[in-house]
Amino acid sequence: MKKIILSALAIAGFAMLTNAQVKMPAPSPTQTVKQEFGIGTVELTYSRPAAKGRKIFGDLVPYNKLWRTGANAATKIVFSEPVEIGGKKLDSGTYVLYTIPGIDTWVVIINKGLKNWGIDGYKESEDVIRFNIEPVKNKKKAESFTMEFNDVKATSCSLDIKWEKTLVSIPLVADFLDKVRGQIEAAMKTDKKPYWQAAQFYNEYDKNLALALENTTKAIEGNKEAFWMWIYKAKIQKEMGDKAGALESSKKSLELATAAKNDDYVKMNKDFQKTLK
Repeated sequence: MKKIILSALAIAGFAMLTNAQVKMPAPSPTQTVKQEFGIGTVELTYSRPAAKGRKIFGDLVPYNKLWRTGANAATKIVFSEPVEIGGKKLDSGTYVLYTIPGIDTWVVIINKGLKNWGIDGYKESEDVIRFNIEPVKNKKKAESFTMEFNDVKATSCSLDIKWEKTLVSIPLVADFLDKVRGQIEAAMKTDKKPYWQAAQFYNEYDKNLALALENTTKAIEGNKEAFWMWIYKAKIQKEMGDKAGALESSKKSLELATAAKNDDYVKMNKDFQKTLK
């Protein structure tokens, strides 16, 4: 009887061991990268295999064949706002990113197959965009497959694909000008007119200096102690060729910045005034 009990306990213990969940490091860990871009965001989710001494492109990842661009599930990319990718317009939404690596040219594919596992289930009919791009030799070796956003500016950035010494840089352009312009025009019909935001938009993005100057002047009327607005106005005036006006605006900014004990703007105005001589 004792032997039977011991045997039963041993079997139960073995069953517990075999059913226990063991957490191990993922061989190709998943990474999610979210980047503010334009007036929205871009979010990328992909898996990161390691080279582990293997030859990657042309071997582990064959040339001229569809690739999931990573490991495991198909790589997903989410755009909260419309963009241009590879020079082609793309609506906001969630997509799958595939590539076809080549020696001299890669094909980049934006596809709608959100339920695909890797390339399983891929349909060319679900392609939204296809374009070619040239790979370049990267000086620094990437042991783990890496995708990241670089050179991020208000209207452009690059989505870089790196593995071993191969680099593919996909250009993204934020397509927000018409939307922001519409928001400004609508807001100007309300009681709270966004003169300062409008000034920055027309100066920095729309390149309409006359409207930028007009809105900066109106913004200052609502906040005459704003030394940062006065120097902004001065810079617009200088770009428009009005050095005399720029000097007067900068002098006012310097006076207000001095009174506010803002050393940064004091220095900024002194340096700016030297450029007007």
